[in-house]
Amino acid sequence: MTGKNCKIDGAAGISLAAEVKGECRAMPVLLAHGAGQTRRAWKRVVQDLVEAGFRAIAIDMRGHGDSDWSSAGAYDVRDFAADLVAVASGMDRKPALVGASLGGLAGMIAEGDLAPGSFASLTLVDIAPRIEPGGVMRVVSFMQEHVETGFSSPEEAAQVIARYMPHRRKRRAGDGLRHYLRQKEDGRYYWHWDPAFIRNMVAAHCSDTAHQEQQVNILYKAAANLTLPLHLIRGGSSDLVSEGAVEHLRELAPHAEYTDIIDATHMVAGDANDAFSAAILGFLGRQSSS
Repeated sequence: MTGKNCKIDGAAGISLAAEVKGECRAMPVLLAHGAGQTRRAWKRVVQDLVEAGFRAIAIDMRGHGDSDWSSAGAYDVRDFAADLVAVASGMDRKPALVGASLGGLAGMIAEGDLAPGSFASLTLVDIAPRIEPGGVMRVVSFMQEHVETGFSSPEEAAQVIARYMPHRRKRRAGDGLRHYLRQKEDGRYYWHWDPAFIRNMVAAHCSDTAHQEQQVNILYKAAANLTLPLHLIRGGSSDLVSEGAVEHLRELAPHAEYTDIIDATHMVAGDANDAFSAAILGFLGRQSSS
């Protein structure tokens, strides 16, 4: 069994930080996290995948964690999609892709538009072509709130997270929080992501209606082009993916499988680890045996 942290080439010269675990010849599973997260979001899933005989490759998306920031501010969903295509093309066999939120959006564009045939399967974690604007703005507002001013201490950041996710056990400042913060020369602590990324998100959601409709239609078309095995895992209490959004995806891609994780929110992995891993492994296992 191998286990290492390394760098992988993304698109346009971007270098992506990655954690790779599992036997080299095992079926690869590429894990792409959501906005504001890092590869550590998959910690439990990585272990479960390896124990089930898969090879897990968890990456930090561009502008996140230990991956490169884009000097050009290239943080459109197509840029993230291009990174996923680049990573997949460097493997000796097609990986199964598991994408949460932003990672799932990028996966749909990658497989349904940029480079069809790049992945063996696609699992969407609480993301769909149609998403609820209110849920999106809650995420954007949280990420935007302290991006410029930072925090006086990790404890202050922990309090902000607790207000954002009141259903979760309050995170202590030492419980891995350091992986999400960077202390700068002014002594304050800042989120790990590139501020240009959140500015891009804000601009996209505040753009004119015509532009937003164009972007949505691109995503709808990409989803309709998906022919690979497809699986949507939804948090039962998600404020981003409604039951109507699930039905809409199934209209675009009738072959899509669907799992609803009761009582989980948009942050499915941390809310219901066991059920989440079981859903992923069940789907991947069915693809391996077919």
